[in-house]
Amino acid sequence: MSALVLFAILIAYFALLVGVAWLTSRHADNESFFIGNKSSNWMLVAFGMVGTTLSGVTFISVPGAVGRDGFGYMQILIGYVIGYIAVAFILLPLYYRLQLTSIYHYLNVRLGQRAYQSGAAFFILSRLLGATARLYLVVNILQLIILDRLGIPFWITTLIILGMILVYTYQGGVKTIVWTDTLQTTCMLFGLIACVAFLLGKLDLSVGQSLAQMSERGLSRVFTVDPNSPGFWLKQIVAGIFIVITMTGLDQEMMQKTISVKTLRDSQKNLLTLTLILVLVLSLFMFLGGLLHLYAPVAGVTATGDKLFAAVVMEQLPAAVQIIFLVALISALFPSADGAITALTSTVCIDLLGLQRRVDLSEQQKVRWRQRVHLVFAGLFLLLVLAFKVADSPSMIAVVLKLAGYTYGPLLGLFAFGILTKRSVRDRWVPLVALAGPVLCAILDFNQGLLLGSYRLGLELLILNGIFVFAGLLAISRPREHFDHVPGDFA
Repeated sequence: MSALVLFAILIAYFALLVGVAWLTSRHADNESFFIGNKSSNWMLVAFGMVGTTLSGVTFISVPGAVGRDGFGYMQILIGYVIGYIAVAFILLPLYYRLQLTSIYHYLNVRLGQRAYQSGAAFFILSRLLGATARLYLVVNILQLIILDRLGIPFWITTLIILGMILVYTYQGGVKTIVWTDTLQTTCMLFGLIACVAFLLGKLDLSVGQSLAQMSERGLSRVFTVDPNSPGFWLKQIVAGIFIVITMTGLDQEMMQKTISVKTLRDSQKNLLTLTLILVLVLSLFMFLGGLLHLYAPVAGVTATGDKLFAAVVMEQLPAAVQIIFLVALISALFPSADGAITALTSTVCIDLLGLQRRVDLSEQQKVRWRQRVHLVFAGLFLLLVLAFKVADSPSMIAVVLKLAGYTYGPLLGLFAFGILTKRSVRDRWVPLVALAGPVLCAILDFNQGLLLGSYRLGLELLILNGIFVFAGLLAISRPREHFDHVPGDFA
């Protein structure tokens, strides 16, 4: 299909998002930008969060990884279910009890100002790296299938897409994103289902027959039983639990949308509904990956990994399917960046600049500060996407999860210490402890052969990081004298 036609579809989709943004951001203020005035509909939030949770990495990388790992991602998915239940019934009640706008304010209440700032800083680092890695993957695919053919360089493509995202998030924030994410999730899921149906037709197979062929070729293998392997089933399930607890329950972007729902009960329904939808959708993504690996040899497609899905669609399938794929891909792209920029802006404004507490600034001045921060993060996104272009990993989902192990571990340790103990910490030492966890993990990670023999670390790096930080906090802690109950202490 003509690159100009595909580019026109991209522009038309963006125009639709801008229209939604205009309708939802009228009379918006900082309160609506940060938490949607606590009036978001829980069903819309749950459905829209599917797109944010999955992102372009899932859309491209999960099907591509089936050739290497089979349906091994199902092991992580089992852990996800347990993790979402923990977030719904342990962390959400805490956030609602404290009436938080930023979830990291809990650390200030429980541990102190430095712990609060450390948590916010690690979220900024985590979300910056994770969101830009996801954004890079989808921008790179768009570059290959459209913009290269129009002679537009990668950096301009990235600049244009970030400009589009700024246009519809600049004013409305969460209030807008709840609606745009719902639209984008709908388009992404429609594209997924359409591609599955079309490939089944091209292969002339039923669902049962295709699963039988996947089994014969080893594509549907779920469990890895070698304890030394990074993909060992127990490691993957436990890692899945903690990935959700950290990357959802301790993540301002995900919780910002969740706590924009008025009541705790509706917020819990939101997360449990999200869990059910994710199980179905991720299972369908793995099934799609199996179909792609059955079809590619028949069609003579040699692409592998992250490049397989786009290669099959754009080289082998008709124009209608290409359009569906493009719209679904764009729908996977925007939620991975729009919510991240909004959440990062909220964290800096609330946790680091303290705008909500500033009585010396008018509401208009606070809005101007928020908008400046928003623009700064857009610039940082541009620089980091270009850096990922230079690195160019063959599997971005592996990169995202690896980065999460390093950057979300300190958040896990900080929140776990606050919730599970009644001890106070020497606040000035907390930043050093939070930094020590990732450093120790890096030493362990890069010297596995020497220190661990044949054992290989996988996603459990996140848990080890949290344990290191928890132990460090314990070392700089002391019993709290005249203990008064602090909201959120469960010990």
